[in-house]
Amino acid sequence: MRPTGRLHLGHLAGSLGNWVPLQEQYDCFYFVADWHALTSDFADTGQLTSYTYENVADWIGAGLDPQKSTFFVQSLVPEHAELYLMLSMVVPVPWLERVPTYKEQQENLKDKDLSSVGFLGYPLLQTADVAIYDARFVPVGEDQVAHLELAREVVRRFNNVFGHGGDVLVEPQPLLTTFGRLPGLDGDKKMSKSLGNTIHLSDSAEEVKKKVMRMYTDPKRVRADIPGTVEGNPVFTYHDAFNPDKAEVENLKERYRAGKVGDVEVKTKLAHHLNARLDPIRERRAAVLAKRERLREILFEGSRRARAVAGETMARVREAMRISYT
Repeated sequence: MRPTGRLHLGHLAGSLGNWVPLQEQYDCFYFVADWHALTSDFADTGQLTSYTYENVADWIGAGLDPQKSTFFVQSLVPEHAELYLMLSMVVPVPWLERVPTYKEQQENLKDKDLSSVGFLGYPLLQTADVAIYDARFVPVGEDQVAHLELAREVVRRFNNVFGHGGDVLVEPQPLLTTFGRLPGLDGDKKMSKSLGNTIHLSDSAEEVKKKVMRMYTDPKRVRADIPGTVEGNPVFTYHDAFNPDKAEVENLKERYRAGKVGDVEVKTKLAHHLNARLDPIRERRAAVLAKRERLREILFEGSRRARAVAGETMARVREAMRISYT
């Protein structure tokens, strides 16, 4: 994750909620992508370090365990940059320009200078992030599948050029997350820090309730006795994602469609279930942040473990490229 702000419910639904069970099945590497943050936020790096610690505290709050998985910081493993450079030698520029989010972010983030080589190359850096650990699987949402497909093509091309009949790098496969994009509070198709339509994992219970009560809902429904639309309604999307009482959700949907329940009741119940989910996360998060030095140790220890693995991969890459001087 890029440390460009506080983590929100979209991260919990789309990333963290899927990461947690994976640590019981796989040898997992989770990292703070601080170099990736620079691709769009290089002009303001003042909070990069603080967001790094807060984001990792959210990971632990959500259930990730540094004893089971490797937590590290991208910039503490410089081999990422080295592999990125090596891959850039064989990748055509049009491959990077066709990545869907390249133009999408240029259109959505017009207040930022995205004309840099770093921004153009960030999908290639993502490839290095994955390939340097011989990753077999990468947990991604549907919006990231194109990035992973690029990574697969890049690895394939690198192996064709330097493999000498064998594979130097592993071609990663996607593990699609179980829940898609979470819409923003304003009805936008995506909850996003840059759009300010988020509920943060660190928001207080009162802040969560206030934000829920202001959520966008069916604009055609001006009274509670008018039948409303459930499909595409952000409030019900959030119920599907975070309300464990499925019978209650179905009851609310049925009554909403029939014009027998008001938005206030639907939103009040949503706020209750959101806070029930967030309460233990907030508690664990606060405990972790209270021991900032231990959090720093976790990241440095994990970065050392990650660098050991990355070093082995780079030795193999240098040998395959015949630029090894050992």
